[in-house]
Amino acid sequence: MELLDQPAVNGGAGSGVPRAPVKFNLFDPAFHADPYEVYARLREEDPVHRTVMGAWVITRYADVKTLLRDNTFGVFDIPTRIERKSQFLEKKNMGELRTLAQAMRRWLMLCDPPDHTRLRSLVNRSFTPGAVESLRPRVQEMVDRLLARVRHTGRMDIVNDLACPLAVTMIASMLGVPEEAHASVTRWADGLSRVLDPLRSLEQYAEMNNVAQEFLAYFRELFAERRRHPREDLISSLIAVTDQGDKLTEDEMLSVCMLLFIAGEKTTVNLIGNGTLALLKNRGEMERLRQDPSLIRGAIDEMLRYDSPVQLNTRVPKKDVTLHGKTIPAGDLIYFSLGSANRDPTQFPDPDRFDITRREKGHLAFSGGIHYCLGAALALIEGQVAFSTLVREFPDLELVPGEIDWQKEIIFRGPQTLPVTFSP
Repeated sequence: MELLDQPAVNGGAGSGVPRAPVKFNLFDPAFHADPYEVYARLREEDPVHRTVMGAWVITRYADVKTLLRDNTFGVFDIPTRIERKSQFLEKKNMGELRTLAQAMRRWLMLCDPPDHTRLRSLVNRSFTPGAVESLRPRVQEMVDRLLARVRHTGRMDIVNDLACPLAVTMIASMLGVPEEAHASVTRWADGLSRVLDPLRSLEQYAEMNNVAQEFLAYFRELFAERRRHPREDLISSLIAVTDQGDKLTEDEMLSVCMLLFIAGEKTTVNLIGNGTLALLKNRGEMERLRQDPSLIRGAIDEMLRYDSPVQLNTRVPKKDVTLHGKTIPAGDLIYFSLGSANRDPTQFPDPDRFDITRREKGHLAFSGGIHYCLGAALALIEGQVAFSTLVREFPDLELVPGEIDWQKEIIFRGPQTLPVTFSP
């Protein structure tokens, strides 16, 4: 199959001195700190790039947007890849990974139709914009509570004092997890949050498998309690669907709950971390937002575009495809670079400028097609409330000097910590 076949644009020829070929090095600390220069060169010089590991990276906006909606591409079978690592753990008497792998098999982002269609239709109703909008007062209440805890100290960590507890607590509230268990689910969500990233050791996978076992054991008990005493929450709703027959099994319901914590935490936490950093490095934009709170929706979209919480989507072609003169064999791993697409100047002029009133729309931070982010509406509301409150109540917010401690991941992008100061 041939897709968007056109010659790549050569770049870097202005000086007449040839540059070394650009490389997509997942292990380069400089890439983790700032991947956008590499992305720019890839878009110009090698928009269908094959890495030294044999995977492909697609970086142009038009390509990524089109291919995300193309059913020629299926999901990458991460659960099987993880399960195969069990043999190495077993040889070292370190356990196995089957619990983790089996739980992931029904994650929406790792399912193709028809399973994806069925599962998504059963969960979608709880994540429509209208349904999520009703949670705004609860989000505001939680943001106010978290900020009240640190207000008297004159400093906080945006990631661990605000973003993480907000994201996990809101998902827990939607599901109906009692407050006394929020600390446990926060620990589990944090322990499992790196499972989609390929740069994990066997020991880390073993730890995540143990966390998955704890998570599933707790939620099986919670399901049993909700069967006895239903409430107005997502777990009770899913149980009602499950008890109707063959629409949703308990294992599928467990997988849905686990995915909501993993995806919900990473997307929201990185949005708030990256967005705060962008505002603090662009004080003029922060002041514009403070002076005109009505700009908040556009500001959130610009934060998502400028430094996307999810940088890469993985896909696998079901048949050979040709793109820009290169043939990608069926079964090869492809990274669709959302972060690069959102900095493509053909779609977003002057893409490295942070502008909360940017007129160009259409960022791909929430992916696209059937795998468009389920929790996008919730992440948007959490971001709107968090940033509106921050710029209103902390006008002298300042970044603590020093290098940013970025997460050592490639799928997700965000600071590990983001310490700031303010007047108590």
